[in-house]
Amino acid sequence: MKLLRYGPVGQEKPGLLDAGGRIRDLSGHVADLGAAEISREGLAKLAAIDPETLPLVEGTPRYGVPVAGTRKFLAIGLNFADHAAESNMPIPAEPIFFTKAVSCLQGPNDPVMIPRGSEKTDWEVELGVVIGTRASYVTEAEALDYVAGYCTINDVSERAYQLERGGTWDKGKGCDTFGPVGPWLVTTDEVGDPQDLAMWLEVNGKRVQDGSSRTMIFGVARLVSYLSEFMTLEPGDIITTGTPPGVGMGQKPAPWYLKAGDVITLGIEKLGEQRQQVIAYAPDGGAAA
Repeated sequence: MKLLRYGPVGQEKPGLLDAGGRIRDLSGHVADLGAAEISREGLAKLAAIDPETLPLVEGTPRYGVPVAGTRKFLAIGLNFADHAAESNMPIPAEPIFFTKAVSCLQGPNDPVMIPRGSEKTDWEVELGVVIGTRASYVTEAEALDYVAGYCTINDVSERAYQLERGGTWDKGKGCDTFGPVGPWLVTTDEVGDPQDLAMWLEVNGKRVQDGSSRTMIFGVARLVSYLSEFMTLEPGDIITTGTPPGVGMGQKPAPWYLKAGDVITLGIEKLGEQRQQVIAYAPDGGAAA
């Protein structure tokens, strides 16, 4: 299934994408797509519904984050060997993880806002993993059983805040609008092997990232197992798993970064595409969840 949430900010309704690529309204069956709905039992109930019996949603409504109630937004750094090389950083012996503020979560096509004073706002197409079952100290062999599905993520980053201002990476990763997620949560049965998905990103029509989840240093199963050693993963938690090369920081002959007016388009095989207009900082231009 391709599950989604659609509608204005704060008023999203649950839905799914049918075989013809049309949005169907699920609100007659569930109030939202949260922890209960993306559990194993919840997904089984949704899978039993014939999409043709659901009301068709007319027009082209806004997509929201495809899962509601996320409490942790966890991210993995330097998880592609070629991206580590372009960043002039060693390949990690263990996964590097940090947090993105849940307040940066927003729909896949909502604008990305440059933070006040930023000169190094960057892009990163990433494979997102949505936890469906509470996971604590799970083995790598069983880890994928705890995953509800996958999604496309743009791990927007401010490099000066991340790398030049001391402390942890988090301060350059959780700015408002820095977490576009979606358009859909695609259940594991439709995705198959998460380590064989093409990934791409363009800025103003120029292809800058063109990679595959095949080249991840630590695969999804390893990451879920690893993170569950340090914290309990809960239904609705999102893990964003690292990016292939081609970020602004690694551009040759010199780095270049996002500016107001730019357009970012990105996608992952089977998981859908995103499009964001980059806008200048505005005090009232906070994230749209």
